[in-house]
Amino acid sequence: MRYEGNIFRPFSEAKSYLLQCTIGCSHNRCTFCGMYKDKKYRVRSLDEIKTDIKMAKEYHRDVEKVFLCDGDAIAIETDMLLEILHVLYGTFPSLRHVGSYVGPQSTLAKDISELKALCDAGLTKAYLGVETGDDRLLKEIKKGVTAQEMLQAGKNLVSAGINLSSMVLLGLAGKGNRSYEHAIATAGITNEMKPRYLAALTVTPVPNTVLYNKIRQGKFEVMDAFETLEEMKVLFEHITIDDLKFVGIHASNYLPINGTLQKDKEQMLETINTVLEKRDRGMLRGEGMRGL
Repeated sequence: MRYEGNIFRPFSEAKSYLLQCTIGCSHNRCTFCGMYKDKKYRVRSLDEIKTDIKMAKEYHRDVEKVFLCDGDAIAIETDMLLEILHVLYGTFPSLRHVGSYVGPQSTLAKDISELKALCDAGLTKAYLGVETGDDRLLKEIKKGVTAQEMLQAGKNLVSAGINLSSMVLLGLAGKGNRSYEHAIATAGITNEMKPRYLAALTVTPVPNTVLYNKIRQGKFEVMDAFETLEEMKVLFEHITIDDLKFVGIHASNYLPINGTLQKDKEQMLETINTVLEKRDRGMLRGEGMRGL
């Protein structure tokens, strides 16, 4: 497999064949993210991508899952993406899933008919970095869209039939600074967007990012473990939609927790409340075990 730079993919894509369609991220300005700072964004040529698929066929023979890297493959022109999907499904008889990170701006740049065409061609899952439903925070982290625009991007993906995983960041507001508003707004945008999955990560300072420098300058104070759990609790309490699979086992989280809302809501809240009452760090993932 040819791959330029460091590899990043959702943990649920651990067994997927990683096909690098773009180098880096088309936006690449989020203050908390250091994933693609060493890359200049570009789309790889279709010939290169087809050659990689041919190499993967020779090595793997067959695959069931493919993830399109890097940070925002949906930014590729629709006709080219359709051709990539056509070649993938024509090459691997057992292929049943193709996923991609998607940015809100690049998603909004495609109309519903394009998104539906991609879904029909086999783009089965999109991972959208929503981060928060709070307009002020979205502006602070330089996400590039308003909450309403973020909501529309998510709703477009859902309307097109693509399985949407919304990713949000606990602790994004910092200590004593709009944490409750962040949780409420994030629950609100989730209720309206109606993703199939809600994946929560916890803010983890990454060297050489804007957020990391703010922390060093004393302009941002990272929330402690129990404060992020309080935020998660508020999120659970205000999500009202059914059949939402909450995925909270990411390595950045202090308390790995999974469940389906509303079915498992009572049990999930009970787990959080027990930890908050005991304030026992031994019940949490240690700092040395956390990561991105």
